[in-house]
Amino acid sequence: MIPMDLGALADITGGRLHGCSAPEAAAILLDGPVVTDSREAGPGSLYIARVGESADGHDFASGAAERGAVAALTTREVDDLPCVVVDDEQAGFVALARHLVDSSPDLGVIGITGSSGKTSTKDLLGSVLDADGETVAPVGSYNSEVGVPLTVCRITPTTRHLVVEMGARGIGHIDYLARIAPPRIGIVLNVGHAHVGEFGSVEAIAQAKGELPASLPADGVAVLNADDPLVAAMAERTSATVVLVGESEAAHVRAVDVQLDEHGAPSFTVHTPFGSARVQLTLVGRHHVGNALAVIAAAHAAGMTLEQIVPALAAARPVSRWRMEVTRREDDVVVVNDAYNANPDSMSAALRSVAGMTTTGRRWAVLGTMLELGESSAELHAAVGREAALLGFDEILVVGESAAPIATGAEETGARDVTIRVVPDADAAEAVLAAELATPDIVVFKSSRDAGLRWLGDRIVDREARP
Repeated sequence: MIPMDLGALADITGGRLHGCSAPEAAAILLDGPVVTDSREAGPGSLYIARVGESADGHDFASGAAERGAVAALTTREVDDLPCVVVDDEQAGFVALARHLVDSSPDLGVIGITGSSGKTSTKDLLGSVLDADGETVAPVGSYNSEVGVPLTVCRITPTTRHLVVEMGARGIGHIDYLARIAPPRIGIVLNVGHAHVGEFGSVEAIAQAKGELPASLPADGVAVLNADDPLVAAMAERTSATVVLVGESEAAHVRAVDVQLDEHGAPSFTVHTPFGSARVQLTLVGRHHVGNALAVIAAAHAAGMTLEQIVPALAAARPVSRWRMEVTRREDDVVVVNDAYNANPDSMSAALRSVAGMTTTGRRWAVLGTMLELGESSAELHAAVGREAALLGFDEILVVGESAAPIATGAEETGARDVTIRVVPDADAAEAVLAAELATPDIVVFKSSRDAGLRWLGDRIVDREARP
């Protein structure tokens, strides 16, 4: 965090000091990480005592102090740490984050949203921008009302670029996040079925995602997916310069001659108003072409040249766990763990990516439930099964009864030479894989987070990670 004293925090948030006098507060320097989890505190930390559904952060202030935290932002007095007491800890947290952005006039803020691909794209963009100067990007999927201010609080006086991932579960959410860290550049990747059960329709999702380009200033840049009509139409909602990206002829930053290598990593030629080049990615999956195009457009808008961007893209490696995480075991079984989360669009992308990988063994799809799909859930699951069967997967292993329509959809295709099974849970799936997975098979794990398949994927590659 940009260092400040505790007295300054009280002024920024409008809170009152407890546990120290004003002169003492001026001597308490906040120069460590800002945390909402007491276990992540370190020397110089500010601890945000949030009150959640199952835990009250105030009860863990002593643990934060033991790990080096020097102060807390609270809604009631605690005796374990000097604190700034506010009426609403979220409002105080947001005020702090916005102050840090406003006090950094040379900081470039880039916002990213979309129904799928946000995390992979922010990782890719962060890697590219890092070649231009100090860059802060979210850890994992920090894209909420808590994750965004946590990301902002990681900036330092020398940070050049701030990448902000913006998720939404309702109308107004992205507008709220954009007011915490106002972007000059905004990327909208796609509009899909993620959270359609909460939004009610894909059109409502588009309305929410469109809040990002609508928030941009007139001298900003909106990077919009030309291949998604709902995203391209967002050009009407912004006063910023619009840069369309994609494979269609309408795109300003366009990919042609897309090819996949034997590992499923794409290459393509990009044509832009600022030059053309051949781009090679190490990330697995054709869907990364669109992500890379958005990164090229945003990085150029942030001041980088195509000659700087292309080698940075080639050097980028996966950052966040459980997103198309490819591991080759000692027995040459290839495990693709993409089970951090799932929706119909990301399911399709994962299946197509693995279908494009070269192997002489069998292709396994270990698939679990997709959450928050509302009344369309059964049909959307069935569509995933149909696609897996038609793509030529040899083994479709469906985990959990809630995901059973995947098997129904696969069976409806009448595809030959495919084994379709439903097992009750991850332990049962593990037993099947332990008995039958063999050299040189490829297996992909994909499900929503609560299905737990990411942990199963870890066990299959003998990782230590456990839930």
